[in-house]
Amino acid sequence: MTEKFRSFAKVPPKGWNSWDGYGASVREDEVKRNADYMSENLKQFGWQYITVDIQWYEPTADSSKYHDFAPLVMDEYSRLLPDPARFPSAANGNGFKPLADYIHSLGLKFGIHIMRGIPRQAVHAGSPIKGTDKTATDIALNNICPWNADMYGVNTDMPEGQLYYDSLMELYASWGVDFIKCDDIANSVIYNGTHKKEVEALRKAIDKTGRSMVLSLSPGPAPVDNGAFFQRTANMWRITDDFWDEWSLLLNMFDRADKWSAMSRSGNWPDCDMLPLGHIGIRSVDGPGGDRQTRFTKPEQKTMMTLWAMMQSPLIMGGELPDNDDWTTSLLTNSELLKMDDHITEKYQTHRDDDMITWYARSADNQYFAIFNISEGDLTLTGSQISELGMPLNGRDVWHDSDIAISNDDTITVGAHDVFLLKTSSLIKGD
Repeated sequence: MTEKFRSFAKVPPKGWNSWDGYGASVREDEVKRNADYMSENLKQFGWQYITVDIQWYEPTADSSKYHDFAPLVMDEYSRLLPDPARFPSAANGNGFKPLADYIHSLGLKFGIHIMRGIPRQAVHAGSPIKGTDKTATDIALNNICPWNADMYGVNTDMPEGQLYYDSLMELYASWGVDFIKCDDIANSVIYNGTHKKEVEALRKAIDKTGRSMVLSLSPGPAPVDNGAFFQRTANMWRITDDFWDEWSLLLNMFDRADKWSAMSRSGNWPDCDMLPLGHIGIRSVDGPGGDRQTRFTKPEQKTMMTLWAMMQSPLIMGGELPDNDDWTTSLLTNSELLKMDDHITEKYQTHRDDDMITWYARSADNQYFAIFNISEGDLTLTGSQISELGMPLNGRDVWHDSDIAISNDDTITVGAHDVFLLKTSSLIKGD
């Protein structure tokens, strides 16, 4: 197993995923609508992946609620296919190739969500596997996902188990898939953590196709002890369970980011999960809040974007892109923030108390210093106090897009749940 796959994601991937808006029910026209927006408004800022999330093979999917034992669309080799009622271009065995071709024509890349394993209905029917006389029943393992009943695990100790994953990735490569988000694999609450053998089987299968497909593992929290394993096998892995627009979840992310930030490097990106910004929950019945604009305040949105970029998480937008207002657009097109996410090579938390958390990061050309106010009121600091935190007193205020110079007696005020982010030349901090 080589690490050539790390070249597939030299910087943290940036894109859109259908889950936060549509749950399991997204349709082709909705995917195209978001792709059109990304191509016209975000592509020039590095946003490129359009990913269809879970249950694209289920005709009855209508929200974020899973329908246990629903019939799924499947080919003769136990491989799931897009439902042509929701994805009309997939009719006549076309699969996702026409949709991928459309997204590629916009200068973007196409991704799909899959579940670990082989379809339950294939196992019960004894359906064939391409290239062998063994059937789905022969390679199945009874380690079913605790929150989605569609799949059995795959016994990859059998050559035919690897062969199944090979045939799956061969199909996706023929469609033109650029991004695979595999679920029920980064952390399992029942089967002793990571399904390492199936992760390895996926890695081998993708490598055999010769296609540059980013591999993203979900859900989290992925075990930190498995960090080196993830670096050897995947491009992204979730460090949290589902992340939604709640301050308590954002506050908790600081601990996760602190533990994982040292593991990120070119080609390997611990993933803080999607950005629940703008219009979300369009067809969500069991997520928090229903159809809504994000419940994060503007300061909290800045804090989230800063933390994700400063620890170099992938940036995957969850909201309906065509509904973006000017504020949401400004978050996604902040060139200084995106440059930090792409180019820093060192980053870590430097201080934490009951009121604030500070982070430091650096790239070849710049240094970044952040003060996050985690308290419920304003945080006022003098220049002397800022110096005591190891921060310079002059530089570029990234969020206000202005140069600043602070004396020892001057003060800055950071509002509740807000952030102060300062950029300086790499020559300033006593190198």
